[in-house]
Amino acid sequence: MAKLNVIAIDLAKNKFQVCKVAPDGTVIYNKMVSRSQLKKLLVTERKSLVAMESCGGAHHWARYAKQEGHQVKVMSARKVKPFLQGQKTDKNDAEAIAIAALQPQVKACRLLTVEDQCQQGIVRIRDLLVKQKTACAKQLRDLLLEFDNPIAKGDAALIRAVPEILEDAENQLLGDFRAVLHEQWEHLKALLERIAKVEQHMLRQINGDEDCQRLQALEGIGPINSIGLKITLSNTEHFRNSRDASACIGATPVQHSSGGKETIGSISKISGHKMLRSTLYEGSMAVIRYLDKREARTVKEQWLKQLIARRGKKVAAIALVNKNIRTAYAMLKNGTEYQPVMLAA
Repeated sequence: MAKLNVIAIDLAKNKFQVCKVAPDGTVIYNKMVSRSQLKKLLVTERKSLVAMESCGGAHHWARYAKQEGHQVKVMSARKVKPFLQGQKTDKNDAEAIAIAALQPQVKACRLLTVEDQCQQGIVRIRDLLVKQKTACAKQLRDLLLEFDNPIAKGDAALIRAVPEILEDAENQLLGDFRAVLHEQWEHLKALLERIAKVEQHMLRQINGDEDCQRLQALEGIGPINSIGLKITLSNTEHFRNSRDASACIGATPVQHSSGGKETIGSISKISGHKMLRSTLYEGSMAVIRYLDKREARTVKEQWLKQLIARRGKKVAAIALVNKNIRTAYAMLKNGTEYQPVMLAA
C-alpha cells in the first residue's frame, strides 16, 4: 500500500474532487471531474489506493474501483476531519482524505456487496415506516385522550376505537377536527398495510438466505435480528476478531485508561449500530423473561442464570448480546452451525 499512488475522491452527486498523491506525499493533481470523467479516470489510472469518505455513493464507487483493479479504503468522515488543513474547500477535503488514507491507524469502514446493500435498504425502509406508524398512532391516542377518550394498547385496539369515537355525536369534537382525525386514521391503516407488504419482501429474503437461517438458531435471534447481523458481519475479513465485530455494533464496554490504570465503563450510547443493538437487546430480554420460568437446559443458559443472579437482568442481557454477536461472527466466518452444549441429565 505504501508504494501505491493515492487517488482521494471527495464524493458528491455530479461533481467530484479528485486528488492524486504520490507515495512520498507529493500532490500530482487536485482537480474537479464529472461523473463520467471519474469513471474514465479509474479505468485509465494504474493500480492505486482509492480513498474516500463513507457517505452516499461510497459503496458504489468502492465496488467500481475494485472492479478496475484498485485497492480501496473507505473511512469515516470523523477520522478524516483532523487531517483537514485550512478552510473547508473541496480541494482541502480531497487532500485530507489522501493524508488520512496513508495513516495506518485510521481504520477502514466495511463495504457491502450489492445483495447486502439491497437487503439493508429493505430493512431501513421498514424501520422508517415503523417509526412513522408509531408517531402517527401516538398522536392519535394523545389527541383523543385530551377529549376523555382513553384507548387500550395495541394497533388493533386503536384501529377499532377511532371510528366509534368519530361516530359519537355526543362528544365535543368539531366537524373539521373529526374529518382530519379520520384522514389520520386512514393514514395509519395505510402505514400498517405498507409495513406488512415490506415485511413480506423481507421474510422472502430471510427465508432464501442460508446465513439468516443458521443465525436464527441463536438465543434471542429472530428474523429481524438475523438479517441485521448477516448484513453487518457478512464481510468477516473486515474484522480482526470477534471482539472487533462486537465493538462495531457497540456491545463492548468503553475503556478510559491513563497512567497505567485501566477503567472499564458501560457500553457507549453514541457509537455502534444503535438500531441493531436495540433489537438484539430486546431479543435477549425476551430470552431472560422466558428463562425465569424454567430451569436451564444448556451450559449457556446456566451461565446466563448465574449472571442474572449476580448482576441483574439488564447487564445479563447486554452480555448475551455480546456473546451472540461473537458467536454469529464465528458462524459466518467458518460457515458452521450453532450447536448449544446441553447440560447432563
